[in-house]
Amino acid sequence: MAHVLSMVDELRLLVGADGVCNREGKVVASPRTTEEVAAVTRYANERTLAMEILGAGTKRGWGDPVAADILLETSGLAGVRSHSWQDLTATVAAGTTWAAMQQELAVHGQLVALDPLWPETATVGGIVAANDSGALRLKYGSLRDLIIGMTIVLADGTIAKSGGKVVKNVAGYDLHKLMTGAFGTLGVIADVTFRLHPIPAQTRTWTVSSAKVAPVEDLMMKVLDSHLSTQAMQMRAGSDGFSLDIQLATVPEALSDQLAKLNTLARGLGIEAGSLTSKGADAFAAREELFAEPGVVVKATMLASFIARHSASVVRAGGCAVTQATGVMFARLSEPEAARMLPRFYEQIDVAGGSLTVLRAPLRPLPAWAARQWAPDASWSLMREIKRQFDPSGTLNPGRLGGGI
Repeated sequence: MAHVLSMVDELRLLVGADGVCNREGKVVASPRTTEEVAAVTRYANERTLAMEILGAGTKRGWGDPVAADILLETSGLAGVRSHSWQDLTATVAAGTTWAAMQQELAVHGQLVALDPLWPETATVGGIVAANDSGALRLKYGSLRDLIIGMTIVLADGTIAKSGGKVVKNVAGYDLHKLMTGAFGTLGVIADVTFRLHPIPAQTRTWTVSSAKVAPVEDLMMKVLDSHLSTQAMQMRAGSDGFSLDIQLATVPEALSDQLAKLNTLARGLGIEAGSLTSKGADAFAAREELFAEPGVVVKATMLASFIARHSASVVRAGGCAVTQATGVMFARLSEPEAARMLPRFYEQIDVAGGSLTVLRAPLRPLPAWAARQWAPDASWSLMREIKRQFDPSGTLNPGRLGGGI
């Protein structure tokens, strides 16, 4: 305890008395500027202390726990730092919630075209660190495609900038692409510069359901191969059957024609005409609902042509799944069913060139069927070397990704 109190006093000299506290025996620092983040990080690195980086904690369980000496909270780094609406770019502090950012950008009719989990509470830095994205990826691309620059605090306290503040800027290395999805193991994200898109004039979500997966799969593939103004599409699978949610974004006068084409496609496959909603918020919130119930939650990636067969496999195992048309599946299974199904599921996904990650499991450490994701392969030596180059002392989120990374 004396050691903790000493660290609290020393860190208060760096970030102010109200920026550091002792919370249940752990030192918690809440810097408000990039320079204060750098000071805390340098302090930890020079003393070989482990530091956990935390936004809102919505995805904290997606990696292994960090045995940290210092908890660095990014909530003090908040707000849209600049919004060049004429250039369709904005720089946003890492501790800003996704919803607060979108609300401010909407004043000029713009948005970051990404639909992550829990936008009301999840922070920009946490979403980027976890590389989260939703069904809008079909039209606008992944999170890496939307980031054009970033301010990063490296393990030794160096403040580094990557990219720029205009879309066509090519200066510097693409360090922001490396930081996206690194779960805070390579650097502390201080702010992010996004490319923006106009808010669509009008959107409608069309949903169709079937007891069998084959007609839903056929319809999905036909829509992917069409010229419809589809900005998001997902397949939901559960005990009640299979549903396809399609979100159209176009000018109002074109919507009725495109909806008629969807109904024609559906009837041609023996499916009843779909239902229509103005926003489709409930349908596209289905991914969040997977986490609302107990069970094992996994994330798998695959080609679009494999979505139907893997969705059917999850349903046969008594689970449910939500899969984006880009081939990103989130599935929930009971623990007994996960233990039976996942070893074979790993093999099927791996053979097809995809990946599978257990995001939530009731047990820690992970049981054998879940821990397989940390099995050594050719990529691990590369990842360890990158970690060594960026963080040789193991200061930043050590062990978050397993294997000591």
